[in-house]
Amino acid sequence: MSVKENISIVMPAYNAGKFIRESINSVLAQTYNDWRLYIVDDASTDETSAIIKQIKDDRIEYTLLERNAGVANARNIAIEKAQGKYIAFLDSDDLWEKDKLERQVGLLAHGYDVVCGNYSTFLADSNHAISVRTSPIEFNYYDMLSCNRIGNLTGIYNRNSLGKFYQENCGHEDYLMWLSVMKTAKKAACVQDVIARYRLSESSLSGNKLVAAKWQWHIYRNKMLLSLPDSLYYWLRYASIALGRKFFNYN
Repeated sequence: MSVKENISIVMPAYNAGKFIRESINSVLAQTYNDWRLYIVDDASTDETSAIIKQIKDDRIEYTLLERNAGVANARNIAIEKAQGKYIAFLDSDDLWEKDKLERQVGLLAHGYDVVCGNYSTFLADSNHAISVRTSPIEFNYYDMLSCNRIGNLTGIYNRNSLGKFYQENCGHEDYLMWLSVMKTAKKAACVQDVIARYRLSESSLSGNKLVAAKWQWHIYRNKMLLSLPDSLYYWLRYASIALGRKFFNYN
C-alpha cells in the first residue's frame, strides 16, 4: 500500500505559463516536506503543460483536462484526488513563504482544524508589496460571515476531522467553501506573520464592487440560508469593512 501524503495541495491552472513555475517552486521550497501537489490544468492553450512537465518531483500529480470548465471544477477534481489528512490551496500565480506549511502544521497539531495566515499583495510583474491582509489570531464562523478571514492561498483544513468540501461556481467560490468549512469547524487560527503572497492582476485592482456585493448577498440568502434580517445585518457589516479597506486601510 502506498504511503499517503500528510498535506494535499490543490492548484488549478489555466494559461498560467508566465507564473506557474514560480508558484510550484514556492511549494518545492517548503521546509515541511510531507505533501503532494495536485495540479489540474483547465485545458490551457499556452505553455503551461510543457512547464509543469519540466519540473521533476514525484510529489507532483498533474492532470490535463480536455475541456475548460472553470476554476471551481478544476479545484474540485484536485480535492477529489486528495488523500492527505490536511487540504491546502495555492493558485498558479500566487506564492508561499518557505515556512508556510511548517508554521501551520504547528497550529493544526494544537487542536485547530482550520488554519490560515496573513499574506501580502503584489503587482503581477513586481515583487513590491502593495498591502498586507491580516486576520485575528482566532476567529469563528460568525466572524467569517462579516468578512472573509481566510485568504484561499493561506487556508488549510483537517480533512479527517471535517470531511471534504467542494466549490461551486458562484463568483465567490472560495469564500463560500470556507464558510461551509467554518460552519463545521466553529473556529480557526491565523498565523500572525505573512506566510504567502497574492499576485494582483488588473481585474483584481479594478474589480466590480457592485457585482461582488450581489454575490455576497446571494451567498447569505441562497447558499447559507440566512434569514432576511441576518442577511441584511451581515451584508452591511461586509460593506462597511470593504469600504474601510478601500479608504482607511482597515484589515
